[in-house]
Formats: sequence, C-alpha cells, structure tokens
Amino acid sequence: MPTTIAVTGRAEERIAPELGAVTLSVGGSGAAREHVYGRTSAAHERLLAEVRELEASGALETWSAGQLRVWSYRPWNNEGRQLPVVHQASADVEVVFKDLSRIGEWVGEAAGSDEITIGGIDWRLTEATRRHVQETAQRAAVADAVTKAQVYASALGLGAPTPVELADQGLLAVQPGPPMPKAMMMRAVADVGGAAPTEFAPQELVIEAAVDARFTADPA
Repeated sequence: MPTTIAVTGRAEERIAPELGAVTLSVGGSGAAREHVYGRTSAAHERLLAEVRELEASGALETWSAGQLRVWSYRPWNNEGRQLPVVHQASADVEVVFKDLSRIGEWVGEAAGSDEITIGGIDWRLTEATRRHVQETAQRAAVADAVTKAQVYASALGLGAPTPVELADQGLLAVQPGPPMPKAMMMRAVADVGGAAPTEFAPQELVIEAAVDARFTADPA
C-alpha cells in the first residue's frame, strides 16, 4: 500500500530594486484661509514644476499628484475650551524614479521646504521583472517540495515519490496551520525623517513563494 508524504516547499529570490517611489505631502495651516491656501498652492505648484523637470530629464518612471484640499476645524485645548478656527490645506504627490541615483539629492532639496513632508521611499520592481522573479521563486518552491519528498521517501525505504496534489500554501484539503500567501514582496523603505539625505542604499527586495504538496511512494 503506498505511503502518503505531505510537504511544504519554500523558496525566495533576492533582487535589487529598479524603482524608488517617493511619497510627499504639501501642506500648511493657519488662521487666515486665503493665506493658507495661497502659500500651500504656491508650494504645490513649485513642487510639480520640479517634478515635470525631472520627467523631462528622463529620471522618472511615472508620477501622480492629488488635488489640493482645504478644510477648517476648531481645535480644543487641554482645558476643554474650543479655540479659534484653523484652516488647513494639503495635497499628496508620488514620484517614481527609475534613475535611483537622482533620489537622494532631490529628496534632500524637497525636504528643505517648510510646506513639504516626505512620507518615505518605497523600493519597487517593474511589473515585468516582478512577474519573472515571482515565477522563478514559485518554480524553486516546487523543486524544494520534490526534494523534501524524495528525502522522506528514501528515509522510509520507499521508492521514488509520485506527486498527487500541489497547491499554494494553505489551499490543500487538510492544512494544519493557518493559510499564508503564496508569494510576498518585502519592500525596503528608507527613513528620510530629520536631516536631508543625499545618498540611499536600498535594501534588496525579497520575493518569497511557498507551496503545499502531497506525494505517494510505494515500497522499494
């Protein structure tokens, strides 16, 4: 009677990022609505002009900018008393660099503006590269499962194992542990708070894959 062997195969691929997505927020607040809007709008236009220059130079993959939003609220002090109205304006911008050598200098200059807050840098791959690396990791995860099954079969004195089921981790009919995603990209985020950065050394991105498999093996 054949013996059933159940294994989980895992693999990961490491690769340097190709893109760096910088998130920024342009904002301001104050007691005079027109002043807040004017100051923030001017900073927003200056930022977008710089972004368009970067785009023209070929440094960018893409970029996007949200509309400038303006709203008002009345804060409360620590004594429970409502204070005068405060007006606030804000707009979000994302700039995706393909020339990673340009990020440090540009972010350093942008961070010097009182109206601009740097949210962070999200290191990415192009979609074509991501698909290729993920497929490589998935193939390696299957190979890992096959190797494990062969080791177990050999240790039990059985013949070569035959695959009978293969699925993304957590999708087989009986799975003792909680489901996990079949593949996950771990993105390295640079800390840009505080002093203006001039150089970045992005961490490698990691693509992980895991599969569950069942094999049967007959006595040798």
